[in-house]
Amino acid sequence: MDAGGGPLLPDSVLYEIFLYLDHVDVLSVGLVCQQWHAVARDEFLWKELFYRYYRISREVPRHPAAVSWYDEFQRLYDTIPCVEVQALKEHNDQVLHLSFSHSGCLFASCSKDCTVKIWSNELDISLQHSSNMRPYNWSYTQFSQFNSDDSLLLVSGVFVGPHNSSSGEIAVISMENFTLLSRVRNKPYDVFGCWLNETNLISGNLHRIGRITSCSVLWLNNAFQGIESENVNVVKRLFKIQNLNASTIRTVMVADCSRYDSPDLLLDYEEQLAASSTCPVFDLGSDSEEEEAKPKQTPEPAVQEMPDEGGVTAEDGLQQFFDDIMEGRVRPAMTDTELETKVAELFVRNRTKPPELNLLSTDSNSKTKYLIFTTGCLTYSPHQIAARREAPSRSLGTSTSPAVCWQQSAELPDSAFCPQGIKRILPHQMTTAGPVLGEERRSDEFFDSLDHVIDIHGHIIGMGLSPDHRYLYVNSRAWPRDCVISDPMQPPPIAEEIDLHVFDLKTMKEVKRALRAHRAYTPNEECFFIFLDVSRDFVASGAEDRHGYIWDRHYNICLAKLQHDNVVNSVAFSPVEQELLLTASDDTTIKVWRSPRAVRIQQARKPRPRKLLFSWLMNQKS
Repeated sequence: MDAGGGPLLPDSVLYEIFLYLDHVDVLSVGLVCQQWHAVARDEFLWKELFYRYYRISREVPRHPAAVSWYDEFQRLYDTIPCVEVQALKEHNDQVLHLSFSHSGCLFASCSKDCTVKIWSNELDISLQHSSNMRPYNWSYTQFSQFNSDDSLLLVSGVFVGPHNSSSGEIAVISMENFTLLSRVRNKPYDVFGCWLNETNLISGNLHRIGRITSCSVLWLNNAFQGIESENVNVVKRLFKIQNLNASTIRTVMVADCSRYDSPDLLLDYEEQLAASSTCPVFDLGSDSEEEEAKPKQTPEPAVQEMPDEGGVTAEDGLQQFFDDIMEGRVRPAMTDTELETKVAELFVRNRTKPPELNLLSTDSNSKTKYLIFTTGCLTYSPHQIAARREAPSRSLGTSTSPAVCWQQSAELPDSAFCPQGIKRILPHQMTTAGPVLGEERRSDEFFDSLDHVIDIHGHIIGMGLSPDHRYLYVNSRAWPRDCVISDPMQPPPIAEEIDLHVFDLKTMKEVKRALRAHRAYTPNEECFFIFLDVSRDFVASGAEDRHGYIWDRHYNICLAKLQHDNVVNSVAFSPVEQELLLTASDDTTIKVWRSPRAVRIQQARKPRPRKLLFSWLMNQKS
């Protein structure tokens, strides 16, 4: 200041000088005096620092719930769970999967040591129970999921059958006394299984029809299979889907559509702008409140419509095809594999139950659900997301999602025929009551049709839903551009880079560009699942490069790399505290990560040790 007490430099000059500083120096110079402090908190200054430090395109707007650029900078800097606070080493083999209870009080871990362990999520995490599945001929446990009221735990694993054949099995464990309630066969084992509601779970079965043709059947199972009544079913068939070219249904999950119109976070920037006038502000550093918003349609379709059948029935096409074979009019270069695929395509077109025609209607009060799974149509490696919607009532014809049902054409090229899609479950299918084989079918309704197909053009290695079930995140390793698959048993090579795609389940379209940073090295024929997880503001994934990764969902930027000594197989956010993240690795450890802010808060709450206090008193006396 000058002799009169006024500032020597005007604010505009200080602002230009501060632009040359990084955020740490700006915070430091803000302690010099009141004038410097005011300039150091200038919103335009922190906007420049924000875009420069995080390397975000200036076309990307600020988070719709942020109140200032300074606070937004601090959120991304201080609330990311990137500080390792604990390492759990009770497993003695590779840890494959982690899952939290909905309350966040417990979490489960699955491992190659064939145990599922239940942990108590306290300040210092401790082991509460361990179940060894080896006495049931399991090779290892691979996946777990708590039911909606956290009273039951679904555990999926690999079962060793006769002649050392491998299949899958699902076990249900009571959280009240950790007793095993039931076991359900699950084939193939990477269907994993999932809960449909509090007491019913979905499993899979596979029936071979030919060398590369099969039928996947999804079953609804009662968790309490010791029911002492011959009038109560414990299982019921949900769907039968034909698989072509050695593909199968895998990785089944259920998405609840009831919150599509009130998502936690809208990922489309135009939707954010349209909803900003009615969007309440909440603290981005806590999970106590939620953002309400009404979305609108987004561009760039991820699902393509199949052409019409053009008046040619599948039955006529099948008969004509057989006549051509008998009379020698088919092309001579057709192999046995191509012949089997062609016959299977024609058969499924003539024996598939037509989809519902009322999928464009909406009802915000309905309890519609999507059944989502991975599959394929060109090769055995999973390269398509398939989904079927669950409507509240067949007679009412209502649904929450503006989905479009694509009919399958009788004259499609082999590369375009995709018999898989998003699947809907009806109210009478939500329970095991009724006929074990489901409702009666006509002879021309042997297979079930699907509502949507999303082709990833690569090997899918992971999927996860946002907490509001509005967005589906998909880990995939891309195929070469314009590759042609001539043999379904020889899939294309896959990239080392992992693409993390984001799909809006309300519009069935891909939103934002794919996230990148993580890598995988296992070849296509040995490729395995890398689990990911999504919180309100972040998405995390494992990788084969010995790191876990965290991205911001709004800005599409990688915020943290979490070190392990081997492949990171799974990650899991606490559902009630997104500043807590778990990572599981082939190095046999589970690491616990908290944000710098959470670590400071915990350290401040810890009482000072008496020994240190006594030493301080002794020093004062001397």
